[in-house]
Amino acid sequence: MAHGPQAGLKRWLYTTNHKDIGTLYLWFSFAMFFLGGCMALVIRAELFEPGLQIVQPEFFNQMTTMHGLIMVFGAVMPAFVGLANWMIPMMIGAPDMALPRMNNWSFWILPFGFAMLASTLFMEGGAPNFGWTFYAPLSTEYAPPSVTFFIFSVHILGASSIMGAINIIATILNMRAPGMTLMKMPLFVWTWLITAYLLIAVMPVLAGVVTMMLMDIHFGTSFFSAAGGGDPVLFQHVFWFFGHPEVYIMILPAFGIISAIIPTFARKPLFGYSSMVYATAAIAFLSLIVWAHHMFTVGMPIAGELFFMYATMLISVPTGVKIFNWVSTMFRGSMTFETPMLFAIAFIILFAIGGFSGLMLAIAPADFQYHDTYFVVAHFHYVLVPGAIFSITAAVYYWLPKWTGNMYNETMGKVHFWLAFIGLNLTFFPMHFVGLAGMPRRIPDYALQFADFNQMASIGAFLFGAAQVVFLFNVVRTVMGGKKATEQVWDNPQGLEWTVPSPAPYHTFSTPPVVR
Repeated sequence: MAHGPQAGLKRWLYTTNHKDIGTLYLWFSFAMFFLGGCMALVIRAELFEPGLQIVQPEFFNQMTTMHGLIMVFGAVMPAFVGLANWMIPMMIGAPDMALPRMNNWSFWILPFGFAMLASTLFMEGGAPNFGWTFYAPLSTEYAPPSVTFFIFSVHILGASSIMGAINIIATILNMRAPGMTLMKMPLFVWTWLITAYLLIAVMPVLAGVVTMMLMDIHFGTSFFSAAGGGDPVLFQHVFWFFGHPEVYIMILPAFGIISAIIPTFARKPLFGYSSMVYATAAIAFLSLIVWAHHMFTVGMPIAGELFFMYATMLISVPTGVKIFNWVSTMFRGSMTFETPMLFAIAFIILFAIGGFSGLMLAIAPADFQYHDTYFVVAHFHYVLVPGAIFSITAAVYYWLPKWTGNMYNETMGKVHFWLAFIGLNLTFFPMHFVGLAGMPRRIPDYALQFADFNQMASIGAFLFGAAQVVFLFNVVRTVMGGKKATEQVWDNPQGLEWTVPSPAPYHTFSTPPVVR
């Protein structure tokens, strides 16, 4: 029997344990988060003042492209899959995931996919420079040679996502404990079940569009070339049919996390459980029929504009139901404000801001003005950073005592929260103003009147980056040891007397946590 480092390496390479695989996903996504974050800091350093400072425009474009791709496919999605791996079997009473070997495989192809994507930075012609949405013909006729490696990388990442989604569906539908009906499942499980179906619906569409790109580049087809009878706007339709549900794939599991955290720290059961389930399903369905709101400026018929405008506005209804339910859960609750709760409350407030700016972008004539300005950058970062990143962070703080048996440092957690909260708002709130004033996105230089707000945004970005170093230190410190967590870790964190009963059994530990 192997001992020492080799045994340790073999354990992680061959593991089929859902907890080990969840841990691998989480650490991988954390590494990608730092890599994508460093690329964002290159962008913000360049934009600190007008003129060209530290990088060439070509490299600036590569950074914007790689930052978007790495954050979406490398940081957010693997983190949510890691949380699903860790928590879903425990929440439904299953011994493991339904397909453990496929689980291992779906993780281990990810590092190779991202290594290939990152390696394009060192290739002749440089990394992809056409934006994370890789619109044709920029990504076909005018792309650097490394685009072929980018396409292969996207295929690998898509295969991983599809395998992960199949595994989650099979686990939830087939392996629930006796007596756990679908409408008794924790909301995190529900949100992931619906997300998994969305992944299976739209990932093949992404595979299709990058395959069409490959054919146009190497095999003489003209899917997206007007000269050969194709249409560049076809690319946008196919891409956004994947891309818009993808945005909801990155937010629905966050709704599940917040629905677990808010009741725990309000010490009340979640308000409106069944309406939350139906709202999640409604959001998923509507996400499939609003893709062209990204394309109002391509010159679609007025009937198309009206349909996509009204359908987009309709999404705010089930989303509003969720926010109403979370606020109602907190109302007159016996609330305490530990780190997970702070991140959850910030999520609700800031996600609502992102939602309101989304409603503005949903109005077609207004979108003609906002399109491709920093207002759009502000909008989607207010959805994704407080939405996806804050919820993942809240989940890590919330479940870390369960995973490790150790309690994180609460003071350090609060320092992390306030640095991140201030940094985030300082970075992205000014972007609303420069966007409304007409500053275009994805350009390394700008007019002098935008200098003050850009300086604020760059300072905020570095503050936000510094906050994540505090987070990393706190997590590593907790994993290595420290104060032991109690069995009922969130029941009574400040030693107070509660008259309200504990919310639900899956929020607490029935036995002392054991790390396998």
